[in-house]
Amino acid sequence: MENEQNSNKDLEGKIALVTGGTKGIGKAIADRLAEAGAKVIITARNHPGEIALKHHFFAADLSKPADVAALVNEISEHFGRVDILVNNMGANTFPGGGFSTLTDEHWDQALQINLLSSVRLDRALLPKMLEQKSGVIIHISSTSGLLPIWESTMAYSAAKAALNGYSKTLSSEVAPQGVRVVTVSPGLNKTDAMATFLADLAKSAGITVEQMTRSLMERIGGVPMGRMADPIETAELVYFLVSPKASYITGANYIIDGGNLPVV
Repeated sequence: MENEQNSNKDLEGKIALVTGGTKGIGKAIADRLAEAGAKVIITARNHPGEIALKHHFFAADLSKPADVAALVNEISEHFGRVDILVNNMGANTFPGGGFSTLTDEHWDQALQINLLSSVRLDRALLPKMLEQKSGVIIHISSTSGLLPIWESTMAYSAAKAALNGYSKTLSSEVAPQGVRVVTVSPGLNKTDAMATFLADLAKSAGITVEQMTRSLMERIGGVPMGRMADPIETAELVYFLVSPKASYITGANYIIDGGNLPVV
């Protein structure tokens, strides 16, 4: 059977927007949707510097309303619509150490990056989806929204928990009009951002990155599969959820964490 995955073009004719699509999980998602035939637009705050990008790139800091408006104008002018929106932008770049280390500015940044950027983009792009009575929105959340760690993810976890609640309520509103909204909550993924996160924590704790990685695994209760996910594995789930195969799925939060969350 000759490369069945790449020959399946069930997203042919679809236009997809993947925020934070130049690296890590976002890049894996963008590439996978393109493999399935979608025309893919990606955003990030800075140009990745590659000579030949596979996808249409637009530089935008989506925590800023003006940049969201500029992105939407760009899409309207060059593409006319978006059929698939993957709100992947997010970051946990805030100090660890608990409540006393987090300022109002840190809290505001956490909410802007991990919640309000998605809210603004949804609000801007949803009217066209509702008009055409079709569309899929994926919110990339995190298991941190369900299993917060006060030492390192307080603001990030709170913002992702808010994203989970927003995503569920939005799905209930727009489902009768043909638009599906689904949340995906990855656990630990082997990305450059994760490597930087672990290196910063290790430096603060005065231990090696390997020791910090083991410590983090233990702190979250262990990962039964014994490893971090490859971003491609998360991308495959997102591809399924935006495809016609998932036409009856909306309002759910899909956990992809190697069995980490200790709840049913």
